[in-house]
Amino acid sequence: MYKAFYGLNDNPFSIAPNPHYMFLSDRHREALAHLTYGLGETGGFVLLTGEVGTGKTTVSRCLLEQIPDNTDTAFILNPSLTELELLATLCDELEIAYGDNPTLKQLTDLISMYLLNNHKNGRNTVLIIDEAQHLRSEVLEQLRLLTNLETNTKKLLQVILIGQPELQQLLKRQDLRQLAQRITARYHLLPLNKEEIALYVQHRLQVAGRHEPLFTRKAIAALHKHSGGIPRLTNLLCERALMAGYGQVKVPIDHKMVDQAAVEVLGDIDVSHDKRWPFVAATALVLAFGLSFYWFNRSNIDENSNVATLSPKNDEQIITPASEEIKATSQVVAQAKPAVNAQQQILHQAMLQSRSIDNAFAGLFGLWNKQPIIGLSACQAAQQQALACYQQQGNWHSIMRLNYPAVVYLQDTQANVFYGVIVERQAEQILLQLGEQQFWVNKDWFDRHFSGTFEILWQPDSVLPREIGQSSSLSQVQWLENSLARVNQRPARLLTRFDNELEQQLMSFQRQHGLKPDGIAGNQTLIQLNLYLSQQGPRLNSAEVNR
Repeated sequence: MYKAFYGLNDNPFSIAPNPHYMFLSDRHREALAHLTYGLGETGGFVLLTGEVGTGKTTVSRCLLEQIPDNTDTAFILNPSLTELELLATLCDELEIAYGDNPTLKQLTDLISMYLLNNHKNGRNTVLIIDEAQHLRSEVLEQLRLLTNLETNTKKLLQVILIGQPELQQLLKRQDLRQLAQRITARYHLLPLNKEEIALYVQHRLQVAGRHEPLFTRKAIAALHKHSGGIPRLTNLLCERALMAGYGQVKVPIDHKMVDQAAVEVLGDIDVSHDKRWPFVAATALVLAFGLSFYWFNRSNIDENSNVATLSPKNDEQIITPASEEIKATSQVVAQAKPAVNAQQQILHQAMLQSRSIDNAFAGLFGLWNKQPIIGLSACQAAQQQALACYQQQGNWHSIMRLNYPAVVYLQDTQANVFYGVIVERQAEQILLQLGEQQFWVNKDWFDRHFSGTFEILWQPDSVLPREIGQSSSLSQVQWLENSLARVNQRPARLLTRFDNELEQQLMSFQRQHGLKPDGIAGNQTLIQLNLYLSQQGPRLNSAEVNR
């Protein structure tokens, strides 16, 4: 329903386990490493636990993709079975034929024979049981007996138990201590943290075709708060919030919409009631009367002192800053107030008319002598015109360092989001376009209104490699050295390998730009380098293009 509105090709937050949307956080990768180790040469039992919706099935699917071709796999999704039913299900999964009304011994013998033949033919056998917390103790004991079949070096049947935290408690029972001692690897999958939730949401949006961010920073924090970092709950909340945004014709999704989605999806949300509220309210009322006169006289001057020049796009008239007209005498201040209020009203009206990110991107496209394309998102339209999008979290210095015109996500004093385009920079002032008007504002005004998210357009000079590291070709390593040398304005060295000095230079560059300093030039690092090196397109300060 809302896909076209958000520029999506698919529903990004379906709870169906679509492998195209698979997102592996550091926790998921660590869990996968533990399971892979547990399925090594020795075999035995491997245990994966985690709360509902944390991604245990995702990890198991990744594991299945990595299992060698010489492995036969049985997957049991409903473990609420008796011993006889479990063995019959295992036979069904492995395509082992058995007669009518088999006994426990007959099924055990058939499975044992199958395992021995597999071992003789150089094949492995793996049994994966999901929702294993529902297994009965006698069924678990039967599984242990099946794993008794072994050679001098390995078990012939390897078992992966996947379940909720109750499975750990189940395995602590005295009568299951022998099985617990055979677990060669175990991992408890924790929920995602706030940073991982942000990456998770953006990953799913990108797979669905939208590369620009859709949720504000506060919305991501609200998602993490209400979902507890559980991906499945995050999907439900995002889906409901997108429906709300579509209904309100509003982009991006803010924290208020996420809060409302949480009420609808999760039911009543506990809100702490502070018993001191009546006292606080009364105190605030008294203070309001006491401070009202002071703020009345200060507010107009303070706000306007941060707006350097107002230049309507369709009007050549330049309005001189009221702050420069204000002198020390109260008489001059009184005379200046009408001009101050007029500028404030114009600025406030421009902020109210800048709620559409599409209008902001239209302004950014104009700086590149390009234009939006109806029916496509901003990034899709950019790709059609040989440009690329780049979104980043940062501050004033992050934007000025890149030196590209940028769409910036801003907030007014009531935390309402609006969008502007940074067009030009002069010292500590920037030319900010809001709708059809442009304003010179200083760094202090920008810092107070900037939400931390910005997006730029850029023109890649060449196809980027996937990453450059220790095992990369010498030509790629030399390109990396040359690029870092240009950024740091130093002579490039002639390299014969990816040496320690290059790694330190790379890590320093990564730290400077808020990237993970891992000494490997991955996608984000390579984009940052190319942004510095590119000679194409407009800049905020043309004098700084050739660094």
